[in-house]
Amino acid sequence: MPASTRPAIACLGAGRMGRGITVAFAYAGHDVAIVDFKPRDADTFAKLSSEALGDVRKILESLGRLNALTPDNIDTLMARVRVVPEAEAGAALSGAAVIFEGVPEVVDLKREALAKASQLAGPTPIIASTTSTILVDDISPAVAHPERFLNAHWLNPAHLVPLVELSPGEKTSPDVTAKLTAILESIGKVPVVCAARPGYIVPRIQALAMNEAARMVEEGVASAADIDKAIKYGFGFRFAVLGLLEFIDWGGGDILYYASRYLAGALNNDRYVAPDIIERNMKDGHIGLRTGQGFLDYASMDVDAYREARLNELAEQLKRMGLAKPPVLD
Repeated sequence: MPASTRPAIACLGAGRMGRGITVAFAYAGHDVAIVDFKPRDADTFAKLSSEALGDVRKILESLGRLNALTPDNIDTLMARVRVVPEAEAGAALSGAAVIFEGVPEVVDLKREALAKASQLAGPTPIIASTTSTILVDDISPAVAHPERFLNAHWLNPAHLVPLVELSPGEKTSPDVTAKLTAILESIGKVPVVCAARPGYIVPRIQALAMNEAARMVEEGVASAADIDKAIKYGFGFRFAVLGLLEFIDWGGGDILYYASRYLAGALNNDRYVAPDIIERNMKDGHIGLRTGQGFLDYASMDVDAYREARLNELAEQLKRMGLAKPPVLD
């Protein structure tokens, strides 16, 4: 994308999320305005601006060590970033293609900031809240022209994690979701669209996993160090290649069903009971790879080639982790 056609970006709020998003877009060639929405005297604003820009530079320097960027390269990237005081917010917001709101996770604060920002921006820019907890339609009424508003949940650290979870509201235009998806993909992010439900996708799954890990420490199942080692080298190792639903299909939904029944009984807790969809899939013969249909459709797929490709990806994971040992031949 030529520099002249890269849309300008505004980040509402100079906190950690705003700075991470700034790095992601500046790195990809976009001009980014970090908009401070609080009234401050000149000295206080200068301190905030220096701190925010200093943090952005540090993040870029850390990326530079990975990608062999020179100091001149980093200066080029930094020239795309500016911190804007409240008095100049209108020009920065109205000139942006996308505004990412990142004020603290308080409903009233977000409503106030979004109402003010949407009025200053005019009707054109897409506005996306980066909230990790508040549903889109709980704050969309504050936005003028709510058809251009949705949630865009970035995972920390925002400049590194590829995933962005997009959650449109009842009034969000499908064209807006598609446009933001394309912009995010153009900078190397991987957007997914999910319904407006508490916890989105990843936070909802990881909350269960984190609580279970903590519970196992509490129960004396294993040490914290060994549980984390199991997660890194077993759980995380596989799920860096296979999605959770893909993994159900890989082994078979029937295996999950019977394992869930056993765990629910042995641990005397209904949290291990499989959802109804697992039993329905079994009754319908949608067990996974073995039947050609599970959560995913394998009917037209060369299953042997698919298995081989996934196993090769797992082998590459071993290499990256330094755990691929040569065979002993003597």
